[in-house]
Amino acid sequence: MVSAASGCLCTVAAFWSYDRRMRCAEIFQRCVRAINQHELIVRETARDKEFHFQNWFEARLQETGFHYERGGRNSYPDFRLVEETDGYEIKGLAYPGREVTYDCNSQVPSGFHNGRTIYYVFGRYPKQPDGDRYPVLDLVMCHGDFLNADHEYIHENKSVRGFGSYGDIMIRDRKMYVAPTPFGLLEGVAHHRTLIVRQDMQLEDKYVQVGEIIRRETDRLLIVYSFDLKDNSISAKWVDNPTSGREHRFSAYRLKEDPTENVSLRST
Repeated sequence: MVSAASGCLCTVAAFWSYDRRMRCAEIFQRCVRAINQHELIVRETARDKEFHFQNWFEARLQETGFHYERGGRNSYPDFRLVEETDGYEIKGLAYPGREVTYDCNSQVPSGFHNGRTIYYVFGRYPKQPDGDRYPVLDLVMCHGDFLNADHEYIHENKSVRGFGSYGDIMIRDRKMYVAPTPFGLLEGVAHHRTLIVRQDMQLEDKYVQVGEIIRRETDRLLIVYSFDLKDNSISAKWVDNPTSGREHRFSAYRLKEDPTENVSLRST
């Protein structure tokens, strides 16, 4: 038997869940609107290769009115909403150029980190802009689970002392992960603006679904690697994945006024 009070609480909880799930969609919509209105990326200096696209995205966050925090230089993710447990990691990609993979500086991608749902925002911009103001060419915002669905791994930097002829040099193991981008994983996202969310998320009717994407877990898991300092070789150890073949399902959306070219996973 459900009391009126508990039913009211369920209704409030359902509304909160629905309202919270729309945050990424509203932020994405602001990004698309800014692209349509030719809101340009502003590069402060020619050496600014990291923060110019982050600054462009931050301006979109400010337009929503959502309260947020911006992380420090080495923190993760780049932006964190305050009232909701959503985080946004921003990746700018020069085009033409490297776009199939990107470097994850000491933080493996994931859709969940420190109690937050993580979304990744990939934007491509001209590799050789005419000046310090240039457009966002295309954009993909995706749930982090689309890149990697493992929520258990915790990154840590470790070190060992005793290297060198005097034994007083420390070797620091600072892992760099290289992950695929949506532009490398998907057909149909280049030159468009696409939002990729978990399949169980329902978006407003201003969005149209343009693809269903299934990613399946690998047969083997890498659990150990080691480096030989004499011959500069690296070796690895794998184990069978107990959840091999498990499917993770995602939906690709665009705003209704955008082209509805289908989005699908690239064949390997």
